This record gives sequence, structure tokens and C-alpha cells, in this order.
Amino acid sequence: MDRLQGMKVFTRVVETNSFTRAAETLDLPRASVTTIIQNLEAHLKVRLLQRTTRRLSLTADGAAYYERCVRILADIEETESSLSQAQRAPRGKLRVDMPSALGKLVVMPKIDEFHERYPDIDLMVGFGDRPVDLIQDGVDCVIRIGTLQDSSLVARRIGVFQRMTVASPLYLEQHGTPQSIDDLQDHVAVNYFLGRTGRVVDWSFVVDQQTVEVKMRGKIAVNDAEAYVASGLKGVGMLQAPRFMALPHLRSGELVEVLSDWKPQPMPISAVYPHNRHLSPTVRVFVDWVAEMFGRCPLFSGQEEVERKCLPTTAPESAPAVRRSVPTTATVEVELAV
Repeated sequence: MDRLQGMKVFTRVVETNSFTRAAETLDLPRASVTTIIQNLEAHLKVRLLQRTTRRLSLTADGAAYYERCVRILADIEETESSLSQAQRAPRGKLRVDMPSALGKLVVMPKIDEFHERYPDIDLMVGFGDRPVDLIQDGVDCVIRIGTLQDSSLVARRIGVFQRMTVASPLYLEQHGTPQSIDDLQDHVAVNYFLGRTGRVVDWSFVVDQQTVEVKMRGKIAVNDAEAYVASGLKGVGMLQAPRFMALPHLRSGELVEVLSDWKPQPMPISAVYPHNRHLSPTVRVFVDWVAEMFGRCPLFSGQEEVERKCLPTTAPESAPAVRRSVPTTATVEVELAV
């Protein structure tokens, strides 16, 4: 049997926890994956996986074999890559995923630059605000906004995501303009909820170098950035919109910035990929290119003051949150990492 192929298939089955998902990401029939694992176990004369109708689990021998396979495959890939990189440009398929609005409005208009520079890379670009599982979904690299919590992944900061508190002239005419954070108790918002959990995202402001979170009342909540801004333009409520999406409407007068003395907390924009010893050439050049592209754009490169206030790219290993009430009449909380 092809033992190298057997190792690749075995590690992918373990990482995806599924014969079917492993077959999909390896572009193999599911029956072939099953046969390869059976032949591998027969060759080794040990059982590597415990299979039931509902789950897979590693045996003790399987766990030890998996750790060895990961190291062997990484060494082989690194050796082959070091020999071939000097001889040819990066090539092959590269699957990436990114937030819809950021991808459609910022990345895709410049994607021809990437193809001109790397014509032998075939890109598959997915759009969505719901986080994907890089291993199980077979994604090589994702662009994400916010602090990375998963220590098994690598996050390289490529830009700073800024928001603005805005409202339409129609809304302000009907409800008045808030002059302080306390005034928000008398206003309604277009809320944004997380697609995976359904949790509504609180508003945030930087006040005296602390992050203040405000729970806003709202008549509608969405989980799409473009629908979020569109609702605000209709006067449904106030919103904390991405700066790159709000600016054209500010220039046209369709939106007005409010509470400009208290900016929302800036967040990192990161290219995220698995924590491997060797980073594939296709992922490396894409990350370098997208970092260069964001760096050329003033909206995302981040001024020094914005960078200083930005949330960290990755979460500290131990950062308990301390919450305290803010003495205002609105429902406001502060969360500090200590």
C-alpha cells in the first residue's frame, strides 16, 4: 500500500473527525478513504480508530501514530517546498474565507492584482460572517475581525477595523441627537447578532481609556453587515457601522456621525491559518499580499493612536475579565482584562 497516502488520509480523518469530510477535503470517494484506513490498520496490525455509528475516537496506538504522522508529513512538505520554491512560483488551489462586506467591498476589487502576481494559484473565496473551522471545512486561510481565541491557530494582524456611531437624518429628526452615552437609553438601534450563537453584540465605546459596553434597545437585529447599514439608512435605528462602509454615506449626507468624542473600540483584522511548522507557499504569498493591500489603505492601516487602543490580535493565555457597573442611568458595563 501507499503508506504516505495512508498517513495523509489518516491524519485528515482524525482532524475532521469524519470519513465523509476527510473524503471531501481530499477530493476522494468516501469508499476509498474507508478502504485506505482499513488497509493501513491491516498493514500496521493495530486498530487506529474506534468507530461507532455516531462518532470516531482514537485508540492509544492511533493517538501515538497520529502524532508521528503529523511530524513526518510536515518534514516531507517542508523538504519538498524548500527544493521547489526556488525553481517555480507558488501554484495550486488556495481556499480562503472572509467576512462578506470586507471581502466584497475591499478585497475583491483588488483581487486582479493577486492574480497578476501569482497566475498559477487557483483561488476559492468564501464569504460569510460566521466563523469556519479551518481543518474540518478544508479552508487554508481566513480573514477575521476581532481577537483570536484559538491557540491552535496563528493570527497575523493585517489591519485595524474601525467603527463609527451613526444615524440617518430622518432618525435624528424624529428622535433627536444623543449628546452623551447616557442619552442612549432614550434611543433605539439596529442591532447585530452573531450567526452561530444568536447573541446580540453590545455597543462599545472607549471612555477614559476603558471599554464601556452598552446594551441597546432595538426593533430589528441582523447578522449581515450590508443589511445592517441598509437598515440604518432607512432610519430604523442608530448603528455602529464599519467606518469603510459608513464613509460614502457620510459624504453624501445619508448618515451623520454622533457621539464622536467616544469612539467604538478598534479591533484587529487578521489573516488566520493553522499552526503548522511549515506554512505552504500559497498561504504565505496570499497573507503577504493581503497585508500589503490593507497597509496601503488609510482606512485600515491604523493611525498610531488607533493602534494603541486596538484590542489584542490574540487572547492572552490567562486574562480574567473584571466587570463593574458604570454610574449612569443607562444599562452600561465595563469589561477590563487584568
